Amino acid sequence: MALLRFVLNVIWLFVAGFWLAVGYALAGLICCVLVVTIPFGVASFRMAGYALWPFGRELVRKPGAGTGSTVANIIWIIVAGWWLALEHVATAFALAVTVIGIPMAWASLKLIPVALAPFGNEVVPVGSQRSTWGI
Repeated sequence: MALLRFVLNVIWLFVAGFWLAVGYALAGLICCVLVVTIPFGVASFRMAGYALWPFGRELVRKPGAGTGSTVANIIWIIVAGWWLALEHVATAFALAVTVIGIPMAWASLKLIPVALAPFGNEVVPVGSQRSTWGI
């Protein structure tokens, strides 16, 4: 299973992961321009790592995440989340054209929740105690 995840991550890196990570890094750089939006930039850089190597990891809700993370997520959606989510949808449609691209398209769609709500969530390895799906 670990070998399969590694192979899928390498394929993902070349077909979509690099450019998606560049999109997150660009959003992070833009957010780091102002001191107030630096937490958004840091979250974007964290998401870039997930977009670069998604197989074998998943998004779970942090315990104790509350109103502050909800407000930050609303601001994030307005600032950058919506166009990053559109980037994932467009990538998924392009990847789903071929049979080998279908798992890659699924991975791109799996990244939409992190594109829309990075605060109050964390990326954990699949199978960890925090993992919910075990896939």
